[in-house]
Amino acid sequence: MKRLLFGLLASFVLLTGAMARGPVGEVGLADLPKEARETLVLIKKGGPYPHKQDDSVFGNRERLLPQAARGTYHEYTVRTPGAKDRGARRIIAAKGAEFYYTDDHYNSFRRIRE
Repeated sequence: MKRLLFGLLASFVLLTGAMARGPVGEVGLADLPKEARETLVLIKKGGPYPHKQDDSVFGNRERLLPQAARGTYHEYTVRTPGAKDRGARRIIAAKGAEFYYTDDHYNSFRRIRE
């Protein structure tokens, strides 16, 4: 019984620690794919965006980005050449002009250094 409780407690600690972590690393603007740089230009211009989901509120359910009030983050599709759908690449924009890039559909993020 102690072993089971210890295992559950250890799993909880690992899970909550993973949920509270912030973005992993940074990426320089020049190191982003060309399509991500193009998306960033569109965001800064205010559109128009190619997908109806672009500029929608990103809920940060993964809790990988810094905690913030709902509506702080908005998501934008980064075109993936050859993909038949939106693909896995996104830029998340935060109020205050912080931008995050993910190429694995929200499993990890890197803050964009401009």
